[in-house]
Amino acid sequence: MKIALAQLNYTIGDIDGNANRIIEAVRRAEAEGADLVLFSEYAVSGTPAYDLLRKTTFLTLCEEALERIAAACSRVTAIVGSPVLTDNGAVSAAAVLRQGRIVEIIEKQHISARREMGFIEAGSGSKVVKIGGCNIAIYVGNDVAKVSEVDSDVDFVVNLNARRYGKGLLTSRYELMQRLTYRLGRNIIFVNQVGGSGDLVYDGMSGVMNRNSKLELILKNFEEDFSIYDTSADYAEMDAPFTSYEHRTHMLYRAACLGLRDYFHKSGYTKACIGLSGGIDSSVVACLAVGALGKENVKGLMMPSQFSSDNSVEDAKQLADNLGIEYSVLPINAAYKSIVDTLKPITGGTSFDATEENIQSRIRTVLLMALQNKDGYMLLNCSNKSENAIGWTTLYGDTAGAFSVTGDLYKSEVYDLARYINQNFDNVIPECILKKEPTSELHPNQKDSDILPPYEVVDAILYRMIEKGEHREEIVNAGFESDVVEKIHGMVMRNVKKRYQYPPVLRLSTSSFRHECMFPLVNRYGY
Repeated sequence: MKIALAQLNYTIGDIDGNANRIIEAVRRAEAEGADLVLFSEYAVSGTPAYDLLRKTTFLTLCEEALERIAAACSRVTAIVGSPVLTDNGAVSAAAVLRQGRIVEIIEKQHISARREMGFIEAGSGSKVVKIGGCNIAIYVGNDVAKVSEVDSDVDFVVNLNARRYGKGLLTSRYELMQRLTYRLGRNIIFVNQVGGSGDLVYDGMSGVMNRNSKLELILKNFEEDFSIYDTSADYAEMDAPFTSYEHRTHMLYRAACLGLRDYFHKSGYTKACIGLSGGIDSSVVACLAVGALGKENVKGLMMPSQFSSDNSVEDAKQLADNLGIEYSVLPINAAYKSIVDTLKPITGGTSFDATEENIQSRIRTVLLMALQNKDGYMLLNCSNKSENAIGWTTLYGDTAGAFSVTGDLYKSEVYDLARYINQNFDNVIPECILKKEPTSELHPNQKDSDILPPYEVVDAILYRMIEKGEHREEIVNAGFESDVVEKIHGMVMRNVKKRYQYPPVLRLSTSSFRHECMFPLVNRYGY
């Protein structure tokens, strides 16, 4: 049997557009002699659709799209993922389409992702369907992870899924498929989505793993792809292509660019603006924006105050020149003085503190948002996960933006990404930016290290606290100083209110704030 794997980029809610892409792939599969063509889970609707899955009109449109796709299946059979309305509510399903009809519906039984809970119901589970003389066990989503055995007459297993990208998830997915093929003694064909969907990004990497737990076919990462697998052909076995740390940084770069590009394009935006400070975070965001949108669609604003060093402005200019993006220099000294003078009846006679520091950050946001409003540039946030975690940010200042592409990356990961960018794109980030000590430059000679431990220490503590869920005592027992752990923990817990007000953050980890990692807004327990 010849089986086509169609790895496509879908848009949430664009049911007609998604159906057209599916029909185009069906016709290609027929033209190339395939007997069966496979599409991912939620191919018709896009995902995550959240409350759209509660709307009868939306589900009816998905059903009508399935009927239109079925009409295009004259010689080839298609298995297409779509939400389907049942008596119990919406379920995630795989529809088997053949000779103009919907001949079978396979429902997902196990709901494990938070983005689905409360929006879809548990269905009846997998089925074995006879197609082209083969008995095919079809599983939707994570149902395949729950199977312990299949009927003896099953020839192979098909899994329609929508597995998002997250650091480390590719390896765990690969290891799961190895265990399944070993346990079931059958080839598994896995079909995934690709593309950005709001704050998520799907990596693709559809493929075939044989009963010996070896890959025989794997599709591209972070790109649409189409390939035909012949069950009667011999394939060379291959190893997983994503195990080295260097390759993981490469994947992280591709995920960030694709997530940012699709967030803009699927939302109808084209141009991005960035506040360029001459620091590492805004430099990396600018590089990602150029990689995602093109240099002609990116503009930088440099907004020095009396506390900004000349080097910072020159470094930012050099970065902009290296990237070939447009930029403007707008000093904020006069605006800052005007606001401080206006506040004198309230603050006069008090010493300089965070009040005056935050005024600078908020002035910069006013200028950036003015550019967004006037010329249609969407503001990209330049924060990182370390700063978000401990509240090393200014509300309505550097927390602002339409989208954050680095907000789920620790500071040390931002540096890793910067080094990767320089190695692969002609050292566009000036070396002095990589070497300078992190600073907000909001008061004279300010350094982050005046208050914080080195970011390597901060990140190691945060990783254990957020990603691994360890208690303070466990972190101290791992070798960290007790007072440092207590300080970082206190900053994390006191700044939950800030994280509730951040812009949408592209989720690149498995413990993103407001999703997998959720602390109460009010918490007196102090755990």
